[in-house]
Amino acid sequence: MENPFESGHIKNYILLYVSVVVIMVLFFIATTLFNEVESVDKKVFDTSVNEVSYANKPMKNIEEVNSSGIKLLEKAY
Repeated sequence: MENPFESGHIKNYILLYVSVVVIMVLFFIATTLFNEVESVDKKVFDTSVNEVSYANKPMKNIEEVNSSGIKLLEKAY
């Protein structure tokens, strides 16, 4: 195997690297020029507290919740 520094191949590697970087920069410029975003809607999250407390809701029966026919184990392993 030849040493790329002595045989002149390093010039080809540098040209390849520079060409890839130039192509990436051109794609970045093209996407930013043609991407026209007029405005972005501001999202507002509902931070008000609901009147119904989840702790005060009655629990459903396990048989009603598990209506698919799957039997739950007696204890967790």
